[in-house]
Amino acid sequence: MTDKHLLITGGAGFIGSNLALRLLTLGYEISILDSLSKQIHGENPLESPLYLSVKDKVRFVHGSVLVKEDWLEALTGVDSIVHLAAETGTGQSMYQIERYTDVNIKGTSILLDILTNEKHSVTKMIVASSRSIYGEGKYRCDNHGEVYPVERNDLDMGAGDFNVKCPVCKSDVELLATDEESKIHPSSVYGVTKQVQEQLFMISGKSLGIDSIALRFQNVYGAGQSLTNPYTGILSIFSTRIMNGNDINLFEDGLESRDFVYIDDVVESIVLSLTKAAAAGNIYGVGSGECIDVLTIANTLKGIYKSDSKIEVSGHYRIGDIRHNYADLTKIGNDLGFKPKVSFFEGMSLFTNWVKTQAVQVDLYDESILEMKSKGLYK
Repeated sequence: MTDKHLLITGGAGFIGSNLALRLLTLGYEISILDSLSKQIHGENPLESPLYLSVKDKVRFVHGSVLVKEDWLEALTGVDSIVHLAAETGTGQSMYQIERYTDVNIKGTSILLDILTNEKHSVTKMIVASSRSIYGEGKYRCDNHGEVYPVERNDLDMGAGDFNVKCPVCKSDVELLATDEESKIHPSSVYGVTKQVQEQLFMISGKSLGIDSIALRFQNVYGAGQSLTNPYTGILSIFSTRIMNGNDINLFEDGLESRDFVYIDDVVESIVLSLTKAAAAGNIYGVGSGECIDVLTIANTLKGIYKSDSKIEVSGHYRIGDIRHNYADLTKIGNDLGFKPKVSFFEGMSLFTNWVKTQAVQVDLYDESILEMKSKGLYK
């Protein structure tokens, strides 16, 4: 029995399984609490590669963050927690509001209630937050300096103007890196749930004397990511489209961009947060520190796969989506020495080489779009 006994919620997921395998090499004893959601693990969750990669290496609790008894079982003997379990689709969150608030907020509150009212041995906990809490993020206006724009409006986007506007003068603004001091104003239900989840962790951790850290992840990708989930993970979604011989649909004008951070770098950020004393009580943005537009991603994937799939820039858009965002890594670099090691194009190579070894998955993307259309969230 090691004195480094760590619980990873959502530990059979993409980030969780990679983290578990890394921490095992560092001498940690790992427990996992995971519901093995079909949206992530497919129709046969007990046969999914992510689950099988950790199944016989950890203490596994097949349960839900909404069930107190499952939490109590999973917390036995644990001294640290990495809370990754969450519903994660921005678009889906806009019409499955109860599900997202239940899992992300209520599930977290059950944990914190246990830590407040029950005997336990937890001394450190990390919560996976998200860049989605920033909404459109940080920009510069020629007239008003640094600004934090509100969500874009239907009138502009319906007319094909997808640019972010100054909240004061409504002129187009210039993207800046989003730092931890940036305004929090999420534009999706998912973002709201992650904001609340993070704040619950940090407030409760302080009151309980538990070292607490929040990591605001940008768009995580890499080998092992679910190829069946049509609601999150644009590289996986596009790859599954291509492997099925289907065309790629790009929202807006295709120039919307994101900060894509490779799974190995994300795992490293969590390891540093666990092992560096300076992390305690802090919040960090985690990303690559650069943004890549969606059209570049689609063209790159098409070239790598030597695909005949067409890239269709549709002009359609989803309610709740942001235009751009990328992380300012100054704070996590200074405090923890974090520096991304995997460049985007190196990561793309690692990811696509893995995809080529996988069986072609059923493409559920069109079904997800129809679902959003039926809710009035795809315009």
